[in-house]
Amino acid sequence: MSAVYDRLVDLLVDRFEVDRAAVGPDVVFADLDVDSLFLVELLLVAQSEFAGAELAEDLVAPSDTIGRAAELIERRLTTAASP
Repeated sequence: MSAVYDRLVDLLVDRFEVDRAAVGPDVVFADLDVDSLFLVELLLVAQSEFAGAELAEDLVAPSDTIGRAAELIERRLTTAASP
């Protein structure tokens, strides 16, 4: 996976106390028993972690996978870095 994915997993494990063994690129957030509020918090933390990326509150849904979330964040980072 990507560096963004790795950092996102670290955030989930270190800041939100998600079991690392339960995390994988194909794991759906809903399978981790997280809700929309959790995802808003995650995106707020990720926004400060990934400086330069504006992450809308609804960028990721409980039905998205962790891998998909990393892809979406990476796209935002790429867009923010473009002149």
